[in-house]
Amino acid sequence: MEVLRRSSVFAAEVMEVFDRSPTDKELVSQAKALCRDYINSRLIRAGVSWGKPEYNAPVPGGKLAEVSTILLRLGDELEYIRPNVYRNIARQLNISLHSETVVTDAFLAVAAQIFTAGITWGKVVSLYAVAAGLAVDCVRHAQPAMVHTIVDCLGEFVRKTLVTWLKRRGGWADITKCVVNTDPSLRSHWLVAAVCSFGHFLKAIFFVLLPER
Repeated sequence: MEVLRRSSVFAAEVMEVFDRSPTDKELVSQAKALCRDYINSRLIRAGVSWGKPEYNAPVPGGKLAEVSTILLRLGDELEYIRPNVYRNIARQLNISLHSETVVTDAFLAVAAQIFTAGITWGKVVSLYAVAAGLAVDCVRHAQPAMVHTIVDCLGEFVRKTLVTWLKRRGGWADITKCVVNTDPSLRSHWLVAAVCSFGHFLKAIFFVLLPER
């Protein structure tokens, strides 16, 4: 089984890029590091045991850790509003977790539908919640290796779809404005955007079910 965590040297490099304008490659690396942390948090919350203890270490300190904390906090709110949407993802999509191709295609189809009407932080959080929900399903069905596949898949989607948007906002640290700003309209904005993504997520379920497998 492939490890969930990168080396400490890699983690330090990911942290460094927050101090300057990140490149496309760095944004993708950060996206994957955040995804690993989000998934690990949800596995722990679900009481799912897997891997070795060192795989479960949190992301390193600094701005990356701050971004991860906020992403998880927003994810908590999102999952609290619509808990059934982000649980039992595989059953909702009616897919087998034994095929990497099926899991990859299903996740990318859902991701594409979430962002059909544009990109917002609410939808980004929704994407991570879907990835984590699917990862929990994989581990519960004795397919822990699929977690790494999901992380890579999310990274590829970020590279193709979200990198330009992220660069315009100065990188992942922009998500901190969702909770640091005290303006209630800002919080309302991301929540409304996320709620809108639920509709796209449900459409994606039907989209995945349509092709023959």
